[in-house]
Amino acid sequence: MSFQSPVYNVLSIPIEKIVPNDYNPNSVAPPELKLLYDSIREDGYTMPIVCYYDRDTDTYVIVDGFHRYRIMLDYPDIYQREGGRLPVSVIDKPLDCRMASTIRHNRARGSHNVDLMSNIVTELHELGRSDAWISKHLGMDKDEILRLKQITGLAALFRDINFGQAWQPIDEDYEDL
Repeated sequence: MSFQSPVYNVLSIPIEKIVPNDYNPNSVAPPELKLLYDSIREDGYTMPIVCYYDRDTDTYVIVDGFHRYRIMLDYPDIYQREGGRLPVSVIDKPLDCRMASTIRHNRARGSHNVDLMSNIVTELHELGRSDAWISKHLGMDKDEILRLKQITGLAALFRDINFGQAWQPIDEDYEDL
């Protein structure tokens, strides 16, 4: 069978079965959050949130759409109108790929908290992902990955890096000209 995008199989899921992930570095300022509420109040949910179904806990873990989820939790009028249910597209990917999906979704829309992005890069590195993988899947260049690694201050993130020779020790017998 050929690939079919998850959006063609949107599910109506009770919000009680939906949980946030613990790695999303995205944040929305209060004016934009209010605008999101206004949009959902006026237009309804026009895009499903993206989740991973965790069979062990029988929950849907948010990959993208945390703030749309929060709107339903924070605004009783939206919760009541929607019957406490959210439209969900489900993806079935391992954690590292879900993290990459979250970042791609977020980066396509806005900015990220730098410290949380550093934590994501650290966790992906600890999951065995190379800088090349991170670059390809998160849309980052080498310099951005390096800066995010530097923020964490973890020497382990640099253990596989070959450093250049910025200076050469002077031989004791060297004479000035």
